[in-house]
Amino acid sequence: MGVDRDPYALPPDLPVPVDNRACDHLRGTLMPSVVLRSTRGRLVNVGEIAKHPTVFFFYPETGKPGDPIPEAWNRIPGARGCTPQNCGFRDRYQEFGALGFEVFGVSGQGRSEEQGLAEQMEFAERAELPFELLNDSRLELTRALRLPTFQFEGRAFIERLALVADGRRIDRVFYPVFPPDKNAEMVLEYLGGR
Repeated sequence: MGVDRDPYALPPDLPVPVDNRACDHLRGTLMPSVVLRSTRGRLVNVGEIAKHPTVFFFYPETGKPGDPIPEAWNRIPGARGCTPQNCGFRDRYQEFGALGFEVFGVSGQGRSEEQGLAEQMEFAERAELPFELLNDSRLELTRALRLPTFQFEGRAFIERLALVADGRRIDRVFYPVFPPDKNAEMVLEYLGGR
């Protein structure tokens, strides 16, 4: 399977995103009481779960093996790599739990909440994710936190980032994230040194 159809692989020449300071306002911010649908079929109040030690990682949208990945997508700094980012958190999930942290993935996947959640549920099952994915296709959490987005084919996508929260407050922001498959490792390194 060529790299242009394999969401698990990262091309060697991906453009590196630069820190445009779009997340500087987040540290110390309270996680809002926004309710999102989860891949476990429940409604999740982000502000409530952030009362406890939690890592939220954000990504634009996962693809499916065999579906073509547009070359234009690969040229957007930080767009490619959602599946490797998710798999990194999956593979290190027990280490987060050992440190007392829960993990949630958040994406604006899909043109509608129903479509996006169905795609996320399929991906979560296929990738055997031990954590929940939250659907923000209406960009409610994205707007409430003023997260950076980019446009592609007439849609807004959340830029890749990760947040560490506890007591509802954002303690640490990882932005930009590169390479995406090392995001979990970077967050764990920070948590281990707290």
